[in-house]
Amino acid sequence: MTIRFYNTLSRRLAPFEPLTPGRVRIYTCGPTVYNYAHIGNFRTYAFEDLLRRFLKWKGFEVVQVMNVTDVDDKTIRGAREAGVTLDEYTRPYIDAFYDDLDTLRLQRSEHYPRATEHVPEMLELIERLEANGHTYLSEGAVYYRISTFPSYGKLSGVDLDSLQPGARVDVDEYAKEEARDFALWKAAREGEPHWESRWGPGRPGWHIECSAMSMKYLGESFDIHTGGVDNIFPHHENEIAQSEGATGKPFVKYWLHSAHLIVEGQKMSKSLGNQYTLRDLLAKGYDPLAIRYLLLATHYRRQLNLTLEGLEAAAAAVTRLADFYRRVGEYDGDGPDDFEEPTGTAGGKFEAALDDDLGVAEALAALFDLVTAANRAMDAGELSAAGRKSLHATLDSFDEVLDVFHPTPVVLDEEIERLIAEREEARRAQDYARADALRARLAAAGVVLEDTPSGVRWKRGAAGASD
Repeated sequence: MTIRFYNTLSRRLAPFEPLTPGRVRIYTCGPTVYNYAHIGNFRTYAFEDLLRRFLKWKGFEVVQVMNVTDVDDKTIRGAREAGVTLDEYTRPYIDAFYDDLDTLRLQRSEHYPRATEHVPEMLELIERLEANGHTYLSEGAVYYRISTFPSYGKLSGVDLDSLQPGARVDVDEYAKEEARDFALWKAAREGEPHWESRWGPGRPGWHIECSAMSMKYLGESFDIHTGGVDNIFPHHENEIAQSEGATGKPFVKYWLHSAHLIVEGQKMSKSLGNQYTLRDLLAKGYDPLAIRYLLLATHYRRQLNLTLEGLEAAAAAVTRLADFYRRVGEYDGDGPDDFEEPTGTAGGKFEAALDDDLGVAEALAALFDLVTAANRAMDAGELSAAGRKSLHATLDSFDEVLDVFHPTPVVLDEEIERLIAEREEARRAQDYARADALRARLAAAGVVLEDTPSGVRWKRGAAGASD
């Protein structure tokens, strides 16, 4: 079956054909590192992990880029309030983000470009836009004039006439950016980090960062751009205007967007007290593998309702899968059934489901049907040695995509002591973000820390437990 993805740009399911046969280039919108990423962010990152693993499973070479936004209003404000440099402020949150990726078994991208390290590429892109007549200068800032790009709105469907003509908003936060024209380069403000440019000192706007970094690592046209639905407008719409305005070429062939995550039926927000980070959920005793399963199990274009009941069900599901995988490995019977039909049927359904816009619910249904059938065969002593071997190979193949069969590994005592020492060093250096990340990493492996007057003590608990 041909792979099909729902393309936000065309608003339909479309056969997937990469620009270069056998090779897929993907850009994913990464974190803004002013704080820990929340679990809603990881819903999107988990979908992108599934996409990446699936394409590799299908035999494609995958090159993925995920940006790290380390300069914007929030990071600048945080650094100023903390009395540290921008790098000193953001680096612990970058480290914590990588730790969270590893905890959730999200495969690392090939590139993680930081915005502050790619300002020359952004300036070069702005100069190209200026040469093509898309910009104007106002009070030391460079703006993109949307009226010069007639196809603006083709991704989001936004009506250009409904935007306020001539207005400009000098902020980065998406929810507040409702202006018709948007900033490419922002004039320097007192006390803020800035870079020199031909238009004067300043810093890049949010949108230009992604255009410049994606094109540096993936080329002026590439295959897939992903993100949450909240990125569609204005961020991704502005990326298209910038990139195509500079190059005159189609920017991205397929746009894939994941729906929002809500918590217990409500929008996640700090004011409601339901905005969880990964380490918040680990501290409540949830296994990171169960969290991974929950984030994956709902189709990426459907809203995911995170509930404590759902987390418990996910924990039961991954326990069942781990127990089953172990049972298959230990089975020593040699019955008459080579189990070719159930294994082949499950494999076909699993692949067909994922081929159809990453239909993970149907893929998981095929997997659990196989679990049920195989358990019955083993209960009856009917599974042959050859059937067991084939079944095991099929499960390993499925897990290349899902990575949910194997429980969180036990951390050796020496590794625990090393991580605790790193945490103590981070605390002495007042790098509390790093210290918290290390504590969460240990909690994910079932190591409970106790800070006592005589020092840190630890004990083993359930994976994901904390004190």
